[in-house]
Amino acid sequence: MTGSSSLQPLALTQGDPAGVGPDLSLTAWLERKSLGLQPFIYLGDAAVLSQRARMLNLDVPIKETDAAGSLSVFADALPVLPVPTGAVVAVGLPHVANARSTISAIETAVALCLSGQVRAVVTNPIAKSVLYEAGFGFPGHTEFLADLAIKATGQPVMPVMMLAGQSLRAVPVTIHIPLKDVSTRLSTDLIVKTGRIVHHDMKHRFGLEAPRLAVSGLNPHAGENGTMGREDLEIIAPALDLLRAEGINAFGPLSADTMFHEEARRRYDVAICMYHDQALIPAKALDFDGSVNVTLGLPFVRTSPDHGTAFGIAGQGIAKANSLIAALRMANQMSLKGAA
Repeated sequence: MTGSSSLQPLALTQGDPAGVGPDLSLTAWLERKSLGLQPFIYLGDAAVLSQRARMLNLDVPIKETDAAGSLSVFADALPVLPVPTGAVVAVGLPHVANARSTISAIETAVALCLSGQVRAVVTNPIAKSVLYEAGFGFPGHTEFLADLAIKATGQPVMPVMMLAGQSLRAVPVTIHIPLKDVSTRLSTDLIVKTGRIVHHDMKHRFGLEAPRLAVSGLNPHAGENGTMGREDLEIIAPALDLLRAEGINAFGPLSADTMFHEEARRRYDVAICMYHDQALIPAKALDFDGSVNVTLGLPFVRTSPDHGTAFGIAGQGIAKANSLIAALRMANQMSLKGAA
């Protein structure tokens, strides 16, 4: 991140304004002192945020400002960089007219981060189906952020998704694709590139001197020596040989059903898994409320709460802010490590 400083705020995007993003952001600001949260600036519609505060009966002063001004504002009011919505926001009812606002908040946060005006990007949940309706051309947040980084820097970027909780960090090599396509999309090259990025960011963003990467197999019992599928022998094992030849401590392929109990987790720093649910099921089972979605491989720090927009409970005062607060804390820690 260019020109980063520990004094700069974090950028927090609104997500879908009809979801729980505004609720969680208000709660995080209210708990800033008791939890020792570092300053952040909310990118979204101040009127929507004020309306949600009244709905939730929360006493949160809101002040529009810019990134630099947010530092002096944060102690006494929630600083907001205005990103107006396109239509009236009905709580719990997403509308395609507000998709441009959701996208603009993300674009602005990334631009601020790459220019050094904020230290990291923390994103509230989006509703991908609503964005698709508005012509959004990316599978999700992760791919969009990578595209913004490529356009801004002119450098190739490969984003890697990681779920990080108190007791497990897990990375899926393939992400949002049907299970039936995993074996054809999986490749030695993809596993090697993923392993390199995980190793690099564990060192430079998380401060681990020698990260230990546990790599799962694809098939039951890691293929049982080829009797339950040959991908583990022919795709995954060669990738591990290549990673180890580069000095990366990657071991496996391991049987996924024995990777996630307490004793096994003590042997590694990150679990690299072959598909979405293989990584996310244990991560969410171990720490559903506190896990953080981290995008590795970007030229800036990005974290997000590990849940969706929760339209069904927006504006009701029952949404838990644990994951967003964990995302803010992790973004702060990662950006400080990266600046060191």
